Amino acid sequence: MEAIFTSKITSKGQTTIPIEVREFLKLKPGDRLRYIRSDNAVELRAKTGRASDLAGMFHDPHRPAKSVEEMDRDMAEAIADHTLGPK
Repeated sequence: MEAIFTSKITSKGQTTIPIEVREFLKLKPGDRLRYIRSDNAVELRAKTGRASDLAGMFHDPHRPAKSVEEMDRDMAEAIADHTLGPK
């Protein structure tokens, strides 16, 4: 479901992020934002990720756990695929 929110920009280039957006992104005072520009749009993302925020996110009881070494290898392969293209 798409929702649209607006805010004004002050003469100093500042704005207030609407409460609905702050709650959706789980923003807290001091958190940082990332603005990603593409050809025809700018995307706003919270740059607040902490490792503890990921706890349990990838758990699948039907899949065996991987070692840290296996995860490192898989991430390196994924990064290589993303930057160089699949093998």
